[in-house]
Amino acid sequence: MDGPDDQQKFGNNPFASLNIEGLPPGPEHIPEPIERKKSRGRVDILRNKAGRGGKTVTVITNFVGIGLPEKEKLAKQMQKACGTGGTVKDGHIEIQGDKRAEVARILEEAGFRPVFAGG
Repeated sequence: MDGPDDQQKFGNNPFASLNIEGLPPGPEHIPEPIERKKSRGRVDILRNKAGRGGKTVTVITNFVGIGLPEKEKLAKQMQKACGTGGTVKDGHIEIQGDKRAEVARILEEAGFRPVFAGG
């Protein structure tokens, strides 16, 4: 009977007979793989003027799975980056002015997938 040491090999190693002399050494440090952020979901970015005296407001809606404290933190970051005021109202963030590009960048950095919706 064959024991564990007497089992046949599955095949030959094609690299066993290669000579490694003259080849450069391999890297000393192998970099860690880049960790991709998991998407936290889609959020819609709207430009709104209705009922605001003709002033434009950027509205961010459809947040899923985040609470009021995180929305307030995001709103603060957006206000600072845009140099404008803003608020968290009825579960969405409002930033004064048409600041959709700046808001989208901040949301992407936070792991969201921003989508420009509406006009």
